[in-house]
Amino acid sequence: MTSTADRFHALHAGPEVLVLPNAWDAASAALMEDAGAKAVATSSAAVAWARGYADGDAVPVAAVIDTVAGIARVVSVPVTADVEGGYTDDLATLAETIKAVIGAGAVGINFEDGRRDPDLHARKIQTVRATADQTGVNLFINARTDVYLAGLAAGEAALAETLRRAALYAQAGASGIFVPLPIEEDLLSALAAGIALPLNVMGRTSMPSARRLAQLGVRRLSSATGPFNAAYGAMLAGTRTYLADGDTTGYAAFGKDLPNLNARFG
Repeated sequence: MTSTADRFHALHAGPEVLVLPNAWDAASAALMEDAGAKAVATSSAAVAWARGYADGDAVPVAAVIDTVAGIARVVSVPVTADVEGGYTDDLATLAETIKAVIGAGAVGINFEDGRRDPDLHARKIQTVRATADQTGVNLFINARTDVYLAGLAAGEAALAETLRRAALYAQAGASGIFVPLPIEEDLLSALAAGIALPLNVMGRTSMPSARRLAQLGVRRLSSATGPFNAAYGAMLAGTRTYLADGDTTGYAAFGKDLPNLNARFG
């Protein structure tokens, strides 16, 4: 029988792009699954914000594990967890965190280098791969490189450095490469052609359609904080209307298509 992890790997094989929404709790993940998502990811920023922390290694690891476990409990599709840079550079501590993430039900992770030394990040990927193998889970390690997002280089230098890191991370045991920020078709095509693993990009305004991304060689599209922003933006707007005059029509309008969550979770 095909494992959930193997099913998740297969979703990256094409020819279609894996359109992956990013959740932050059990309810958001359940609604995403019910809307037709083939898998559900978490957004590190959205999880942190929902817990009252800033993004950037500030949220307690226990809170991340609790979120992943809550999501895995209510969905049947594969779950992949954004664990930032692992919340540590200590390899032994990282191994324990990865065991906990897998134990919570995740079959994939997003794992970013940020401004870290790429050789260190490669060693961390090796640790993650070895730890996952010990658990018997074919973990999908989506190695994120922030050359563009962090402005570490520009132009041809940025492309060259991204491809260098992608090759380094692939050799270390990554399953896919995530390059957030680029939206230009020529650049996306060059990235897809130069990276041997499935390429993941981040949804942004003016990003080509999923169908076009597939033609360019992209294999995965993440929504990032888009769903969180939409949900909380609607809540904020409705609350302002309510506080102004006790008018609940804003809440009713934004929530009119929401299913019965008590029945969903019952």
